[in-house]
Amino acid sequence: MEARLNYYGNSVTAKFAKYINSAGAVVSASTLPAATQELVKLRASQINGCSGCTDMHTKDAEHAGESRVRLNLIAAWREATVFTDAERAALELTEQGTRIADAAGGVSDEAWENAAKHYDDDQLAALVCLIALINTYNRMNVITRQPAGDYQPGQWS
Repeated sequence: MEARLNYYGNSVTAKFAKYINSAGAVVSASTLPAATQELVKLRASQINGCSGCTDMHTKDAEHAGESRVRLNLIAAWREATVFTDAERAALELTEQGTRIADAAGGVSDEAWENAAKHYDDDQLAALVCLIALINTYNRMNVITRQPAGDYQPGQWS
């Protein structure tokens, strides 16, 4: 499969990617736990069918020490016993924030309040920004059919 568009070969997408990568650096440097960040990116990417981001975030998370068990169970996090209550709250917020069009009321008050029990305001802000950011990357990759499978951990950092 070939991509429809080469991001870095196009001046508009290259500049856009530079700016959203800068936004991503703000989230990466936040106090939102790194493991939670990877789980959120992976789960949103699965929902959106973004093979490139699913490939990347699975490999980056494993490279950073995340267990294969947790990575293999992320799509079934509700039934799995390997996630903390805080991670579950972040994953619920991620799913609702990613599936906005599917939910009549958007993100529920219950999901927000549950996340707020586990994360302070700065961490919640980082979580909201991360969900928005990964959804942006996912949409770009899906629209342009970016291929997956060859990513090496740290390749884009």
